[in-house]
Amino acid sequence: MTQRRLRAVLGLFFAAGLAVGVYVSTLDGAVLLAAAHAAESGKGEPMVSPVEARERDFYAPNSENLAPDEMRVIACGTGMPTPRPAQAAACFLVELGNGEKFLFDVGDGSVERLFGLQIPTAFLDKVFLGHLHGDHFGGIGALYVAGGIAGRFTPIRIWGPSGSRPELGTKAAIEAMEKMYLWDLEGRIGQTDTRGFATVVTEFDYKKVQVVYEENGVKITAFPAIHAIDGSVSYRLDWNGLSFVYSSDTYPNKWFIEQAQDADLVVHECFIAVPDLVARYRLTPEAALQVGTQIHTAPEAFGKIMSTVKPRMAVAYHFWTGIDSSPGVLERVRKTYDGPLSMAKDYMVWNVTKDDIRVRMAAFEHETWNPPVAYPAKPVSAEDRVGYSPEIEAGRWNVDDVIRPIYEEAGEALGRKFEYPKN
Repeated sequence: MTQRRLRAVLGLFFAAGLAVGVYVSTLDGAVLLAAAHAAESGKGEPMVSPVEARERDFYAPNSENLAPDEMRVIACGTGMPTPRPAQAAACFLVELGNGEKFLFDVGDGSVERLFGLQIPTAFLDKVFLGHLHGDHFGGIGALYVAGGIAGRFTPIRIWGPSGSRPELGTKAAIEAMEKMYLWDLEGRIGQTDTRGFATVVTEFDYKKVQVVYEENGVKITAFPAIHAIDGSVSYRLDWNGLSFVYSSDTYPNKWFIEQAQDADLVVHECFIAVPDLVARYRLTPEAALQVGTQIHTAPEAFGKIMSTVKPRMAVAYHFWTGIDSSPGVLERVRKTYDGPLSMAKDYMVWNVTKDDIRVRMAAFEHETWNPPVAYPAKPVSAEDRVGYSPEIEAGRWNVDDVIRPIYEEAGEALGRKFEYPKN
């Protein structure tokens, strides 16, 4: 085979990998060469792609059942308060082998990642908020609305800390969110099943170490964090001998050191290095030092924390990823920590068992439709619709000639008759 033909074949394999958003890091050159030779000669056994010939090194959503004793964690947001296409704001999904699923923070932009996982929204109904910065709960409105439209017919259950004043607590924030979306809700009544447009909030004292959830063998403990103002917490999930600890945002603190000891997967913020906060984030040096070392956890401090708690796998998040930023953060972490480490990025996946922690990237369909529906919707009645005022109703333009056939087409396809509305 000529070098030109070989390069062309290799290019096709590389392009195929890019098409599904996957970087295959362990392809065997010998396998590729043999496959290319077989394709050229037309002889030998049918060609088997390298991905099919080995255990794949990426996670394809809805393609792998968890073992009864397995936990899967997916980073659905690892970024900053300022929007960035490559990174949604903070959100980590924990899936357990018993079927339970939990969300820790739901930052801006993270819901599109959750929908990309194609999990029925009925199962994305348990949210644990670390604090009320927009990059940690700003996506709750999207989960409330989009989840309610796409098949969640029960309230979102939300756990979160109280505040130093009632108006700074989780309950007040979610009540305000529901008021903000009142127009959205009323516009859907009588049009679609709106039972999912509801919340149940469990607000707890942010100053205490306490179990806030204990169901179906899962225990979740909340404990104080130090971030911005009073009212921030971190969490630890324990199930079936496995543990997941999530800091949300916090300055290094004694509660985290106590609660994260010897845990399996420990996710802790590891903020942008101070020089990058000045050069790239455009903070003043004074603000960069304050925000990067006193409000958040600097990379060097992250490393010291992990050297102390000694997790099976440390996970650093809350920095801008990329070749111009991640290496600098990693270098600083390695000054104080030399153990197992993941530098989190969106779509990173950890499969955790008692014997192994496997780290991969997920392959997402970026043009996906709604996730599948777990339960059927309830029929709605046109009589329940809020409707229009006479002034707005009078502005209708007659398109009956093109809309009526759509009703007839639907009836023929489904074997039913749909009554055309009388406007």
